[in-house]
Amino acid sequence: MSESSAAAAEAVAARFEELYGSAPDGVWAAPGRVNLIGEHTDYNDGFVMPFALPHTAVAAVSRRDDGVLRLHSADVEGPVVELTVADLTPESDKRWTAYPAGVVWALREAGHAVTGADVHLASTVPSGAGLSSSAALEVVVALALNDLFGLGLRSWQLARLSQRAENVYVGAPVGIMDQTASACCEAGHALFLDTRDLSQRQIPFDLAAEGMRLLVVDTQVKHSHSEGEYGKRREGCEKGAALLGVDALRDVPYEELDAALARLGDDEEVRRLVRHVVTEDHRVEQVVSLLESGDTRAIGPLLVEGHASLRDDFRVSCPELDLVVDTAVSAGALGARMTGGGFGGSAIVLAEEADVPTITKAVEEAFASAGHKTPRVFEAVPSAGARRVR
Repeated sequence: MSESSAAAAEAVAARFEELYGSAPDGVWAAPGRVNLIGEHTDYNDGFVMPFALPHTAVAAVSRRDDGVLRLHSADVEGPVVELTVADLTPESDKRWTAYPAGVVWALREAGHAVTGADVHLASTVPSGAGLSSSAALEVVVALALNDLFGLGLRSWQLARLSQRAENVYVGAPVGIMDQTASACCEAGHALFLDTRDLSQRQIPFDLAAEGMRLLVVDTQVKHSHSEGEYGKRREGCEKGAALLGVDALRDVPYEELDAALARLGDDEEVRRLVRHVVTEDHRVEQVVSLLESGDTRAIGPLLVEGHASLRDDFRVSCPELDLVVDTAVSAGALGARMTGGGFGGSAIVLAEEADVPTITKAVEEAFASAGHKTPRVFEAVPSAGARRVR
C-alpha cells in the first residue's frame, strides 16, 4: 500500500471513531475506473476493456447485529444517516445513501444475513466524471460486508450484487463493467471482460515502460445515467436485437453488419445504435490483439474511431468532449476518445510522454477560448482493484 493510501485509510478510520465512538472493524478501498475501449457494449453482452484508477472510495466499517445501518460521507454535507435494514426499499432513496444502502438490500435479497453496519466513506474518485464513482462506493461496501459477515463471495459475485443494487435499488440501468472493474482489476493491467459469461483476461498495460502516458481529461460537465438518455439507448439496443432475432447485439457478427443494418430498414435510430455496438465490440478485440502483440501505439486510431462512433451513431458525446479529442489529436496525441456513459464526464488521451505538456496546454487553451470551465487533467495509471487496506 502506498504512503498516500495508508494516510487516507488512517484518516477515514479516525473520522469513523469520532462519529461512532469506537474504532472500525476495518478499512477497505475500491477504485474508480477508466474504460480504455468498449463503450455501451456491456449491457449488450459484449466486450469491454477497463482498468482501475489509483483514485478510490475508502470505507471504514463496523458490523452491527441490531438491524441498524448508519451511513456517513466525508464528501457530502450532513449528519450520520440512520436506516433500518429491514425497511430498505428499491427507489425509495434519491440521496447518495442509495448506493451503500442498495448494496445491503441486494445482499439481503440474495439471502445473505447482513444485520447492519456503521459506515464512514471518503472518495477521491471524481463524481459525475464518467469514472465510476458510484460503482466504487458500491463495491467497497460490498467487500467490507463480505469480509465482516463471512459471506465467502468472490470478487465477480460482489460486482454482480453491486450492479443489482444500482439497477434495482438506485434505478439506474447500468451494465456490469464498472463494478467488475472496481472489484477485479489488477495493477499494471487492463481487464478484457466478456460481459456475457464474465470471463476475464488481464492484459498487460504498462505505458510508462514504453514511453507513453494515458491522460484523463475531466471536462467538469456533470452527467447522470438515471435521467433517461442512458435508458433510452439501452431500450433502442434491445429493440434492435429483437428485430434481428438475436439475444443481444453481441450476437451480430461484425462481418455481417451491413446485412443486419439492411434488415432494420429505415429505422435510422436503431440502425445507428446497432452499428455502434457491433463496431465497438470489434474495436475491443482489435485493441486486445494489438496490446498482446506489443503494438501499443497502434491502438491510437481505434480510440479516435470509437469516439466518432459514440459521437455520431450513439450520440452520447458533447461539445466539450469533442473539443478534447479534436484538440489532443491535432496537438500530436496518438489517440483520444470520450470514456464512460457520455453526456459529459471525461475523455482519455494516449500520448508520447514527451508530448504530454504540449497536449495538456493545447486542451486547456482550447477550453479557455471556448469559454468552458477549466478541465481537470491527470495521468491514469492502471491500479489495483478492491482490497482491504487496514
